[in-house]
Amino acid sequence: MILYNIFLHPLRCFPGPVLFQATGLMKAGHMVSGNLQFKVKLFHDQYGPVVRIAPNELSFIEPQAWKDNYGHRTGGELPKHYSLYRLDQSAPCNIISADQEQHSILRRLLSHGFSERSMQAQMPIIGGYVDLLMQRLRGNAADGTTVVDLNSWFNWVTFDIIGNLSFGSDFKNLGGADWHPWVRMSAKHNKLSAILASLRGIGLGVLVRWFVYSGLLPTQTYLNYIEQQVRRRIDAGDQRPDFIEGLVQRKNDLSAHEIAANAEALIGAGSESTATLLSGVVFSLLTHPKCLQKVIEEVRSQFRNEQEITLTSVQRLDYMLACLNETFRYYPPVTNGMPRCTPKGGAVICGRHVPEDTVVAIWQWAICHDPGLWTDPDGFHPERFLGHPKFADDRLDALQPFSVGARNCIGRNLTYAEIRLILARLVYNFDLELCETSKDWIGVQKAYLVWDPPSLNVRLVPAVR
Repeated sequence: MILYNIFLHPLRCFPGPVLFQATGLMKAGHMVSGNLQFKVKLFHDQYGPVVRIAPNELSFIEPQAWKDNYGHRTGGELPKHYSLYRLDQSAPCNIISADQEQHSILRRLLSHGFSERSMQAQMPIIGGYVDLLMQRLRGNAADGTTVVDLNSWFNWVTFDIIGNLSFGSDFKNLGGADWHPWVRMSAKHNKLSAILASLRGIGLGVLVRWFVYSGLLPTQTYLNYIEQQVRRRIDAGDQRPDFIEGLVQRKNDLSAHEIAANAEALIGAGSESTATLLSGVVFSLLTHPKCLQKVIEEVRSQFRNEQEITLTSVQRLDYMLACLNETFRYYPPVTNGMPRCTPKGGAVICGRHVPEDTVVAIWQWAICHDPGLWTDPDGFHPERFLGHPKFADDRLDALQPFSVGARNCIGRNLTYAEIRLILARLVYNFDLELCETSKDWIGVQKAYLVWDPPSLNVRLVPAVR
């Protein structure tokens, strides 16, 4: 089989490291070790914009690949590859794992919860949690010497917000200043799921199924808590501006189990990655003092008091938005590829014919750090998103953190608004100093589809006006 993969396989004409072409064990091993995203980046540096990273998988980093892999195509979009999305085949589909037809139905039902009108109604809910976050941080920063782990606080607030907006009940992370057991389980579940998905990709599906159904992967326990909250939400019968209102209205067609599966998907997509981006932008600003000073000046000059900082008013903070976009590039929350599969007869991607049944993906760490697409890709330069002539040749279309096409992230607008509000309130209220223990915060991280970040230790000092 190894000789076939190297010399006779339909993908033999695509470049890549020989050992990775020969066997999927290499890719799986680096996924388990948490450094696969860095390895793929090195491969693209060596082999170019298309690399064969497994016997049956290609990684692309050309901007056109976003449209070709994930966008609308004649004959329909490329289907998702099963390897990543459904470890437990007995679990109901959700908006992430559903096929094209199911996805269209679910997205239509969920779209009301993400509309502009719903966002306006959600503002008091989101604002209330941000108020509580600032209150708790002030309590920790009263003497100006206390060190806080902002990564934990960002996770607590984003999970509480998304829990409320997903099923009407939060996790009480902020209130208790601690991790709710389900939230703690979520991070472990996501990491283990990514590792098991890569094992299934090398023919160990039987082992993965045993692991899932033996209870060692607590999928059912994981979903049971959400289902309990969803049932309370349904039984309450209230109409509220949350994400699952559209699903609840169809409760005669959808079981509580199916609604819970979608609520869990929304929580996973809208919490940990949002918190990671918040931690990433704070770290990036604290390690680039000139950028931090510009953000501070922009926020503190725009607002006379904290009450003026709202989900609407933060939209005029242009430099802050540039910093967020640069963080999406510099430290993309989703590092790895979201796999699609070429259809019968193959597909043309970036001008090249790719044989049928090939796994194709864009690896975001690689495309966001490619020197052929970005000026000084390993530097943090918000000015590249503000039209600075130094970055005129940058391919801004290579940055698609919310993906493209019919399956692009439904919560994009909410994510931007939530991050901008929290960051603006943070720099309005506090001066921040990065602790020595977090100086290499990004460099020490591993990733399993998403980052597994350590504590982000920051000293908060109440701002003097």
